[in-house]
Amino acid sequence: MTLSMTRSLTFSAGHRYWFAHLSEAENREIFGQWASPFSHGHNYGLQVTVEGQVNVANGMIVNIKDVDAVVKAELLPQFSNRSLNDEVEFFADRAPTVENILSYTWSEINRIGLPKEVTMTHLKLEETSTLYGEYDGMKTSLTRIYEFAASHRLHAPALSQDENLKLFGKCNNPAGHGHNYVLEVTVSGTPNEQTGMICSLDDIDSIVNERVVDRYDHRNLNEDISEFSGRATTSENVAIEIFSRLESHLPAQLERIRLYETARNMFEVCR
Repeated sequence: MTLSMTRSLTFSAGHRYWFAHLSEAENREIFGQWASPFSHGHNYGLQVTVEGQVNVANGMIVNIKDVDAVVKAELLPQFSNRSLNDEVEFFADRAPTVENILSYTWSEINRIGLPKEVTMTHLKLEETSTLYGEYDGMKTSLTRIYEFAASHRLHAPALSQDENLKLFGKCNNPAGHGHNYVLEVTVSGTPNEQTGMICSLDDIDSIVNERVVDRYDHRNLNEDISEFSGRATTSENVAIEIFSRLESHLPAQLERIRLYETARNMFEVCR
């Protein structure tokens, strides 16, 4: 039986989106609002996932201490409390984007070498509370996180009032109720060699805000949003509709959306 184990670690580092050999105009053309000759910092969150067979003798796929000996003891000191542009050779001529940090991290962990009993399968790097990237050795993805507040009433027009009340309970309240929805939008692609990015975050934000967030925020989904006319505004239907509204409109391949109705209820639509 193959199992996976994920180790979560944190580190603080500074970086900047600016190439010294380019003019200010050229840097701003490449990096947009993120361009600056001065560094800024993040408290990064890194997750390393490995998989392997359970050792019958000790009940583990790997000793976490042995994973830490690679990731925590040898990899993270390259990043922790460093300026990535200035102190990590890989980023001397590469933008230290989430995508490039993931690629470098993957290569470095493989170079250092994890314990032979496990294989690394996945990396996740959180740069801020609204941005994280993932990498599996082949595919790079980037996830942007948004919030919107909306109200709705769970009511299926094809069902009788008694059937609706039995099915949805208090969520069938005629006056409705509201949620602070959290939306994750994940795109994938090959990072641009010059920018180090799959695509512009500004472009993602503009499209998601226009087509979803601004449209749904502080609205009654049943009464104000035409695409839900005659449909139950379950989070399943809302998630499917959001995916449909974004698919083929984003500047990179839409991989998935995740819609959190509450902290306990999450709905995912994948390509």
